Amino acid sequence: MAGAEKPTEPYPRLLHDLLHLLSPSSSPSPTHKFPVLYWLSGLTCTDENFIAKSGAQRMASVKGIALVAPDTSPRGLNIEGEADSWDFGVGAGFYLNATNEKWKNWRMYDYVVKELPKILDENFEQLDTSRASISGHSMGGHGALTIYLKNPEKYKSVSAFAPIANPINCPWGQKAFSNYLGSSKSDWEEYDATCLIKKFNNTISTPILIDQGDDDKFLKDQLLPRNFEEACKSVNAPLILRMQPGYDHSYFFIATFIDDHIAHHAQALTG
Repeated sequence: MAGAEKPTEPYPRLLHDLLHLLSPSSSPSPTHKFPVLYWLSGLTCTDENFIAKSGAQRMASVKGIALVAPDTSPRGLNIEGEADSWDFGVGAGFYLNATNEKWKNWRMYDYVVKELPKILDENFEQLDTSRASISGHSMGGHGALTIYLKNPEKYKSVSAFAPIANPINCPWGQKAFSNYLGSSKSDWEEYDATCLIKKFNNTISTPILIDQGDDDKFLKDQLLPRNFEEACKSVNAPLILRMQPGYDHSYFFIATFIDDHIAHHAQALTG
């Protein structure tokens, strides 16, 4: 099994609750450093959902990969309206940097890309954050895809379960983006994987892996993976999209295929 779960307080400025770090329990040598797999969770989740429900620890330990699961939004800011709905505000940070003044502390993109690796480097010498991959589910799948596509030099690979793949064209994304980013569609496109992949310039060496249940009630209206697939085809970007018969949007779906995703990242991280 992986080593002890280590809840860690991140930067107080962002007022996050916790992040979870799980590192393998044994090391080949005292100086060995483990690569990192970041996991971004979906709407309403905290840092704890993936750790408690996915069953990822066993395969991560086998492959010698540390799992890092941050929270999904700032907490404790008490902004008016932040907890009025389950798909916006607390638990729904959408892994972007908000530009609307009211939501200026919603900077989950900077937290994941810039601040979190720094926290790990300063506090966990056994980790090698220069060897990192990223994955996530639903809103977190959207975050993983967009963060990877905007920073291909920082991550060795990306995967996603049932990602919100084209948020500018779905109700969840439109609600979040209009509130966090305002009305500029060009600003929205900077956080949409289907738009970002169209800028692909052969910088991706490891195929993007996506698993999607075909019995997911959000598939047709919110997730839109086929839009992303068509965009990938238009620029010859490497994509493995696996439609899984009978699976829905739940963590049972994630638990079934998480080993495949960790193996996918292990190949990119450890060769």
